[in-house]
Amino acid sequence: MGFFPSDGQAFNRTRQAHLATALAIANTHWSRLRGLLGLGADDFRNGSGLWIVPCHGVHTLGMGFPIDVLYLDDGLKVVGIQPDVRPWRFTPLLRGAASVLELPCGTAAETKTAVGDTIEITLPKDCTQLPT
Repeated sequence: MGFFPSDGQAFNRTRQAHLATALAIANTHWSRLRGLLGLGADDFRNGSGLWIVPCHGVHTLGMGFPIDVLYLDDGLKVVGIQPDVRPWRFTPLLRGAASVLELPCGTAAETKTAVGDTIEITLPKDCTQLPT
């Protein structure tokens, strides 16, 4: 995924489906602000993902491609889904969300991910943050 170390994974335990096999984490002020800015659709294709912690909602200002957004609570349960979020949009802020998982457009539908599903996030032991 370009400038993101993406050694993590996101797996939908409820549906037994991989959501991202190249997952990066954005958990600093600057990495959350930067998000996927600067990436092209070819850089963020099937298997890619960005987990933003903490987060209650996202924007796609300056992006050139749509994404799916999964809102996760503290227990990594899906509490909201915004599929096909087009560039230059704001998603709703979800109070019950502790983090957001950004995925390539169509991933939520392809994996049949639904509100109430439990997501398993696996990160390398040395993965604590993205470079700022």
